[in-house]
Amino acid sequence: MNIRPMTSVLWGFAALVFLAAAPGAQAVDIKEVVSPKGVKAWLVEDDTADLISVDFLFRGGASLDPEDKIGLAELAASTLDEGAGDLDSAAFRRLLDDKSITLGFSAGRDAFSGSFRTLNRYRDEAVELLRLALTEPRFDADAVERIRGQILIGLERNKTSPNARAGNALAKLVFGDDPYGRPGGGTIGGIKAVTTDDLRAFASRMLTRERLIVGVVGNITAEELAPLLDKAFGDLPATGSIPDLAPATAASEASVVVLDQNLPQSVVMLAQPGIDRLDEDYYAAFVVNFVLGGGGFGSRLTTEVREKRGLAYSTYAYMIDRQRAALIVAGVSTRNDAVADSIALIKAEWAKIRETGITEEELQNAKTYLTGSYPLRFTTMSQIAGALTGIQYYGLGIDYIDRRNGFIEAVTLEEANRVAKALYDPEALTVVVVGRPEGVTPTRDAPDIGG
Repeated sequence: MNIRPMTSVLWGFAALVFLAAAPGAQAVDIKEVVSPKGVKAWLVEDDTADLISVDFLFRGGASLDPEDKIGLAELAASTLDEGAGDLDSAAFRRLLDDKSITLGFSAGRDAFSGSFRTLNRYRDEAVELLRLALTEPRFDADAVERIRGQILIGLERNKTSPNARAGNALAKLVFGDDPYGRPGGGTIGGIKAVTTDDLRAFASRMLTRERLIVGVVGNITAEELAPLLDKAFGDLPATGSIPDLAPATAASEASVVVLDQNLPQSVVMLAQPGIDRLDEDYYAAFVVNFVLGGGGFGSRLTTEVREKRGLAYSTYAYMIDRQRAALIVAGVSTRNDAVADSIALIKAEWAKIRETGITEEELQNAKTYLTGSYPLRFTTMSQIAGALTGIQYYGLGIDYIDRRNGFIEAVTLEEANRVAKALYDPEALTVVVVGRPEGVTPTRDAPDIGG
């Protein structure tokens, strides 16, 4: 259950100027650009700085890893830019550094992503390096083994990280043997089993034009971008042999699991089935969740757990929108003698919002915050480019940025409370505690989350 924010303050000033006005106050001009070879991209032109930022993804991510090689996508993401074409790892990285080019890849559950930033004066050289990384990665043995070792060190650390243990256990409990139930970032055995041939096969299967989504922001015109799209992505295979996974089913029966670890305070995570991103009630659920636990220090969970009783510094609830299943996740970290009370309070607020809903004042406060803070998601070029790919990924429409706040404003109190009653269920919560909590009785054995 790893979430990887993609932000970069380095490229932020131009994007901040671009979105100084809130979406809805003025239209965001997004153009669809199609290259001669048919590569599509969404473009936001911005000439306030002489650079471009590109975000791209390929549908299908770590969920497609083979059972015996869980971590294949992670290792591929970490080695694609470790040498390509005639350039070994050192030479490739030197060119990136010398020309201030940022290039990186990441493997999510449902998508394999990349990001790319360059000053315009180095644009041609930068696009060539991107092309090489995507179409001619070397996967040299020394580079692969070095990166493999780094990933394995991280996975070993996860064995004693209470947050990693809680997240991995919760994923396994909620999704079982589905790929969503696997540890984020792979397993020790899986990473060790991946060969360079596996990496090459992964690149040829996964990095294809039919699964590609691209977002571009910066000082470049549509006419200039079209040929660059072909230079960067045009040599990728048109298609690949990737299976489509069936929808996943999240567990909805109440359970409590304790993973023993000698800690001064325990980490608690809770989850229940959520609501699909494209469901017509999504925005009502989004508003309700903000009131419950997504609103920081103003949320109900924080008020009850922190402000009134001082049981924890923070507690939260958020919605996870995955391609094949959705979740509502909550959490708290607190001293061992306060765990039982904290869990009881969270469940009580879960039940209360189901039974009585939210108030008109809470609804209006949530709308004010959610619409007013929306532009702050776009304070960097990277964030804007990422938004362009995300909107395409979910099929929300090219004018979504301008329409989004309208969806929030349209939520009525009646709709919010109807959705709260239908969605939130304290008896559907899976609870994981890592630590030595007092007064918490497990109802099932802890899952195996070893490497």
